[in-house]
Amino acid sequence: MSSGGGGGGGGEEALRREYVIGDEIGRGRFGTVRRCYAAATGAAFALKSTPKAPLRELEADPLDLALAEQEPKVHLLVSAASRHVVALHAAFEDADAVHLVLDLCGGGDLFSLVSARGPIPEPEAADLAAQLADALAGCHRRGVAHRDVKPDNLFFDGGGALRLGDFGSAAWFGDGRPMTGLVGTPYYVAPEVVAGREYNEKVDVWSAGVVLYVMLSGTVPFYGATAAEIFEAVLRGNLRFPPRAFAKVSPEAKDLMRRMLCKDVSRRFSAEQVLRHPWIVTRGGSAAVSC
Repeated sequence: MSSGGGGGGGGEEALRREYVIGDEIGRGRFGTVRRCYAAATGAAFALKSTPKAPLRELEADPLDLALAEQEPKVHLLVSAASRHVVALHAAFEDADAVHLVLDLCGGGDLFSLVSARGPIPEPEAADLAAQLADALAGCHRRGVAHRDVKPDNLFFDGGGALRLGDFGSAAWFGDGRPMTGLVGTPYYVAPEVVAGREYNEKVDVWSAGVVLYVMLSGTVPFYGATAAEIFEAVLRGNLRFPPRAFAKVSPEAKDLMRRMLCKDVSRRFSAEQVLRHPWIVTRGGSAAVSC
C-alpha cells in the first residue's frame, strides 16, 4: 500500500500523481466518496476523503475526530482479513484531509436492497450472514472491532459478494484493552455500549444479529421514535419474533438470532461460532466456510 506525505499539500499532490479523480459517488457524515482511477493501469477504485478542518470547525466530538484520523491505520490491519472486507489500497494525508483509496463496490448496499425488496428469503439471508460473519471473524482475529455494523456499511462488489466497509468508527483491541464510548448507530448498537460499560468485539456480533433480523423480516428488533427510546428498547433487549413478520422464518434462524442478540456477553456467540451454526452451515452455501 502506498502512502502520501504529512504536512502541506504533499499528500494531495502525491494522490493526484498516482490517481485520476472522477465524480462523486457517495457522501457520508464527514466526508465524500469519489470514483478514481490508477494513473498507471486505469483500474477503478473508490476514494474516500475526510476533511480535517470541518471536523474541528463543527466542534465535533473529540472521539469522532480521533476515529477519523486513525481510520487508515485500523483499515490497513484488516484489508487482508477476509475477501468480504473492503480493502484499502493506498492512504494519503495532508494538513487538510485524509484520503483513502478503497475497493470500488458498484453493486449498491444492503440497506438499499432490503428497502427495495423487503424481507430476503432464508437461503440468501444465510449466505449474506455467512459473508458478514466471515468479515467480522477476520477483523476480530486481527484485533479490530468495526463498531458500526449496519446495512448501510455492507456493500456489494461487481461479482455480487458482500463487503464490509467504512471503518471510520473501528477500534483496535488487539492488546487486550477494553473498548469504551457510545459508538455506532442506535438501532444496531449493543446494550453494553448503550449502558456505558467497557465492551469487547462481540458488540459487532450483536449488530450483525440486528442486520440478520432486518434481512429476514424487513423490520428492526428494537424500535423507538427517538434515539433515547431506541436505546431504552436495546437496554431491555426483549427479543420477539412477531408472527406476521416471522411466520415463514425457520426455528433454526430464530435460534441463531437469539444467540447473536444475547444480552449476556459471555453467552453471546462470537463471529466464528456464527459461521459454525447449523443454519449457516446448511443454508449459507460456500460462504459459510471461512475464506
